[in-house]
Amino acid sequence: MYGEDAQRAIPTVHTTVVITASPVEPTVDRKDAEVFSRTLFGRDDQVLHVLGAGINAGQHEGGGKSLEIRRFGFNLDHGGVNGGLKILVDNIQQNQTTQGHGQGYLGSLKSLSPELVQEVSIINGPFSAEYGDFSGLGVVHIRLRESLADKLTARFQGGPFDSLRGFAGYSPELKNGDAVVAYEGSYTNGPFVHPLGYRRDNITGNYLRRLKGRNVVSLKFNGGRNDFTSAGQIPLDEVFAGRLDPFGYLDPSQGGQVRQGTLAGYWRREGSRGEVLKVDGFMGRSLFDLYSNFTYFLNEPETGDAIQQHDSRLMEGANVQYMRPHQLGGIQALFTGGGNFHDNQILVGLDSRVGRVPVAAITKANARVTNGAGYVQETLNLFGNRVQLGGGLRFDQFRFQIVDLMDPRASGTKTAGRWQPKASFAYTPWQRLPVTLHANYGRGISTSDARVIVQRPESQRIATTDFYEVGTSHRVGRVSATTDVFLIDRSAEQVYLADDGTYEFKGPSRSYGFETKLGVEISRYVSFYGGMTKVANAYFRGTRPREYVTNAPHFVPNAGLTLTSWHGWSGSLRFRGINHYRLDGFDGGIAAAGHVVWDAGIARRVRRGVEFNVTVDNILNRSYWETQNYYESRLAGQMPMTRIHATPGYPRTVMAGITVRRFGK
Repeated sequence: MYGEDAQRAIPTVHTTVVITASPVEPTVDRKDAEVFSRTLFGRDDQVLHVLGAGINAGQHEGGGKSLEIRRFGFNLDHGGVNGGLKILVDNIQQNQTTQGHGQGYLGSLKSLSPELVQEVSIINGPFSAEYGDFSGLGVVHIRLRESLADKLTARFQGGPFDSLRGFAGYSPELKNGDAVVAYEGSYTNGPFVHPLGYRRDNITGNYLRRLKGRNVVSLKFNGGRNDFTSAGQIPLDEVFAGRLDPFGYLDPSQGGQVRQGTLAGYWRREGSRGEVLKVDGFMGRSLFDLYSNFTYFLNEPETGDAIQQHDSRLMEGANVQYMRPHQLGGIQALFTGGGNFHDNQILVGLDSRVGRVPVAAITKANARVTNGAGYVQETLNLFGNRVQLGGGLRFDQFRFQIVDLMDPRASGTKTAGRWQPKASFAYTPWQRLPVTLHANYGRGISTSDARVIVQRPESQRIATTDFYEVGTSHRVGRVSATTDVFLIDRSAEQVYLADDGTYEFKGPSRSYGFETKLGVEISRYVSFYGGMTKVANAYFRGTRPREYVTNAPHFVPNAGLTLTSWHGWSGSLRFRGINHYRLDGFDGGIAAAGHVVWDAGIARRVRRGVEFNVTVDNILNRSYWETQNYYESRLAGQMPMTRIHATPGYPRTVMAGITVRRFGK
């Protein structure tokens, strides 16, 4: 939040994560990290499930692979297409450009330990000039704790499917600083017939030093590995015919392995007049191999269509930001300016394989993607804070270089740049009447895979998202709410399909609908929140007959009831759901099934520093499918068939654990 004036103009909803507002987006502010500190997350993908905010996320591989993200009627694949959802951890972008399995891939989130989450900021659309590539459908900024409340924190949990997980954190008490080092390890076989064998190990460290003159420096490290097998997506006609178990498999060689590490740091200086200057940077290294078989025996009836996708990556980045509250002709204002730099050097390839042994290279290239950007943003408070005006401008310049290791003629270098304007307006007609009218506009961008840009020079290199939002914000006592309507226009987009080394061309599209969010502080111990995103329509513009956007739900509700520190008890009851949705742009009868899932968690303080935790996922034991896709495949002994393939959601899962906190500071 930027200043007390901005905070008074924006209502607050207390719930499970911190949702802060930028100067250009009055939105719901939710201030309670109870779910992250008390819930036993059995799978790393569950972190996104608790965010709500119209974000629907589903797993392709049972846990090991990046989630498929869907929002505002668009399918973002693994985070980077159709506008993208930009996710950052401590200002480090998690979306990987020109990735072996998809543009904007979010697999780096596997190294995130939930116990270390301090707050999560969500911006609905591309309304802040601070964020560029992949921000078209919003930004999720996760900030980690720089220390823990106790010197020693340990958690051990277990449950069905051979599931075990442990967390240990050490946070010493320092005179002029903060520090924490933590390890997380987990293993599960999942409910699958072919055991998942999902092993994950993460280590995270931070050291912060407070210097003289309001200067702060910090060093951070995060490293992780994960290995897994998977059933992949299975054809539903085989399940419904009784020939395949819902948790069955067709190719036992699927799965993957990832190794990654990031070293980062920042310097922050706070001035005597409220100004803040922050400079941060990072360097990361990752190795990624994914073993998949989507179409089984469609193209290779004898050996099968198994593939290996490889991504070896070195990343560097830096950010600088300056914020200064000031007077502009007697008007209270806030200026924000800064710049970003991001560089990726990548070896990316696709091979056919037998088992997990590559047998023939399909594509292989060295790619380098460089991005430099600058931005400015100004917010004005007028008429005793009754009117807020905001405006911003950002420019991103990209350089895409490909050295094709199989066909030198496909090598080359291309550049592209794009301006992104931002504007906002908020008006509170009467100070005594708890209603604020607001309107926001922002243009966001999402880049194409570097291979598309170099090998298809006529294609659009940077796709744009124009996001318009108009709504109201209310707060009466302990009740706060927002409502808004939105219109989203997407430009044409070309996508490199890493699964088969081909291209998909998507025309301009449009989505529109409305959202509502509600928060109620029932008492000092109990709070309720709920939200609903409804997409009225999503279609490709200029098509006759009309072609509709596919693979994303149009109705995404969520709600939760949170209990905080009541006589030693804490807990939450959460609901999430989606409606059925189109899988074919012309035939509405080809659709994915919707679902409703209830989750709960409860914690009881046994004695000082010792807590017993229980989490129940999918309380009602509903059978549902996390992701569903419609494409052609062939099984052994069958003719090719276009059909729905899906990944099952986990059944009712009870996790129990003990959390120990010792030597409070």
